Amino acid sequence: MKTFLVTGADRGIGEALCLELEARGERVIAACLGDSSTLRSRGVRVEQGIDVTSDTAVAALAERLGDERIDVLVHNAGVVHGGELGSFDFAKLRHEYEVNALGPLRVTQALLGRLGPGSKVAIVTSRVGSLAENFVGGLYGYRMSKAAANMLGICLARDLAKRGIAVICLHPGSVRTEMTRGLAGGVVGDLVEPADAARGLLARIEELTIETTGTFRHANGEMLPW
Repeated sequence: MKTFLVTGADRGIGEALCLELEARGERVIAACLGDSSTLRSRGVRVEQGIDVTSDTAVAALAERLGDERIDVLVHNAGVVHGGELGSFDFAKLRHEYEVNALGPLRVTQALLGRLGPGSKVAIVTSRVGSLAENFVGGLYGYRMSKAAANMLGICLARDLAKRGIAVICLHPGSVRTEMTRGLAGGVVGDLVEPADAARGLLARIEELTIETTGTFRHANGEMLPW
């Protein structure tokens, strides 16, 4: 049995990841901004009030965990606000960056002492953060923050390899969640269910080794360009 910690676990992909892991018999810690009665009903440990943009909230999570080892840290918390060139709300753009890029860094730093040789870090990012695949523009804040998250993944992979910790950036596919509502048919393409995305993500995490650290993959196994 391994211990997984998943951020943004109160809905969507995060909740689906926790449910799938619990069904497999893994130990799961769901770091939630709000709460999840669904996860609680399945016996999953839920840690509420974990705002990944808050140093205080993340430090509180680390304190609650004590010296418990984390085998797999999954950075899933994410947000998209949209907006169009010429009428951006820059506070919302900054919030996307805080959640999507600085959030995973903040949590990793706070929990670094609970990761060790053989541990893995997975950043649920997006292929819309790929510079090579941006053919249509739009989604400025989301794209920019996810590109930054991808760079974070590479930096962590290089720095944590010496500790025996592998890192991967993962695109879950275009998933039917509250966050993607209103984006269907646009740049996100056809939508899949959170449970299907979760199974693909977990398969890629299972395949990850220290030899393949620092890669960017689709949940379906495809290697993605930076």
